[in-house]
Amino acid sequence: MGPMLLLSLSLPLPASHPSQVFNAKTAELLSHHQVEIRQSFPKEGWVEQDPKEILQSVYDCMERTCEKLGQLHIDVSHIKAVGVTNQRETTLVWDKETGEPLYNAIVWLDLRTQSTVERLINKTPGKSKNHLKHKTGLPISTYFSAVKLRWLMDNVEEVAEAVLTHRAMFGTVDSWLIWCLTGGKSGGVHVTDVTNASRTMLFNIHTLDWDPELCRYGTGCFLLRNTGVEPVMSDHGLLTTIAYKLGKDAPAYYALEGSVAIAGAVVRWLKDNMGIIRSSSEIEKLAGEVGSSYGCYFVPAFSGLYAPYWEPSARGIICGLTQFTNRSHLAFAALEAVCFQTREILDAMNQDYGVPLSQLQVDGGMTSNRLLMQLQADILCVPVVKPSMPETTALGAAMAAGAAEGVGVWSLAPGDLAAVPTERYQPQINTEESEFRYARWKKAVQKAMNWETTEPVSNGNGTVD
Repeated sequence: MGPMLLLSLSLPLPASHPSQVFNAKTAELLSHHQVEIRQSFPKEGWVEQDPKEILQSVYDCMERTCEKLGQLHIDVSHIKAVGVTNQRETTLVWDKETGEPLYNAIVWLDLRTQSTVERLINKTPGKSKNHLKHKTGLPISTYFSAVKLRWLMDNVEEVAEAVLTHRAMFGTVDSWLIWCLTGGKSGGVHVTDVTNASRTMLFNIHTLDWDPELCRYGTGCFLLRNTGVEPVMSDHGLLTTIAYKLGKDAPAYYALEGSVAIAGAVVRWLKDNMGIIRSSSEIEKLAGEVGSSYGCYFVPAFSGLYAPYWEPSARGIICGLTQFTNRSHLAFAALEAVCFQTREILDAMNQDYGVPLSQLQVDGGMTSNRLLMQLQADILCVPVVKPSMPETTALGAAMAAGAAEGVGVWSLAPGDLAAVPTERYQPQINTEESEFRYARWKKAVQKAMNWETTEPVSNGNGTVD
């Protein structure tokens, strides 16, 4: 009998799609392939992707991954299940009769719904962005799927018509992929799970069901902390979300989450928009040449500020420039910005949960940047632990698929889990230096606030600013 394998399809970032095959007994990564997915920016603040390109990238990745298995003399029939991990809030609508997308996928960091969000907040009692938080765990924000769906219904004729004739299907990327992979218009399964549903702003995280009131309402870097089977409501700007539910009769586990709007995207901005670096990997060498930003602070609020501020009117700024500042300092400040944003979220989590985090476990593509990992440990003042196989998001999807009822090839019992080798980064600067740099970052954030608004504001003199 050959090894039992799990195929994981992963769309964790807006710009790439990898697939991986894992050994269910050892968690060893056996084969993988990655395809870049193009993003389009039709207007300022708009971010879209082609749903057909997303789907084709899945087919391409699966085909190439299986070809590589063949080269290792491993039979693809040993693949027992497929897991999917995806961009959660990215929104798609398609026609269930033709199978055709009715518009491009609106990516999670898209800002076109800012005016919709402002109007909704102004209609709530007390004009509170947290009006729905008792049900959803979320503030009213451009981030979540419901307001993107509302925009599609109001602005895309094909979507509005399909809704009226009951042909429209809505979902996040996981729903689109699973529907297509299970038959599409010829009997495809239209499903999601509670973790994706909890990010639509239409799902009640307490009843674990779609909320009728919210449905009539119509409307990265991520840090999560498992809070167990009871949801913890944040008083410090974090989201209360569903972490996982592993089985029909299993309890839902909840998490506090903070979302950094711009993390890896700040590196792409330095490369694609500014030409400061030629490749993403170059930023570590460039920043390492100076070892400090020398007072330069970069707040990359390209899409506003997410947790813990939820300030869509903020915009990116670079401050503290002098004649001495060069592109190496800017590269260092960009890496520091990722770390400072993480620090803000971690501080909020510690306040909400009441138990300080003793270490930070990290994964994803940016963890290959050793300078960034050391900076993160220095700014957090706690150790940062990185697995030797950084794509643990994909591994988690494979594990969940392998543990599913009817598959049962992967045990999630703590005693059965294979140990994953890790690399540990210890803080190397004193606490006073870390706190000083963090305070300067907070000052820069305040300067980025209230930069844009879609609503005209009267200055009290009969004129509009």
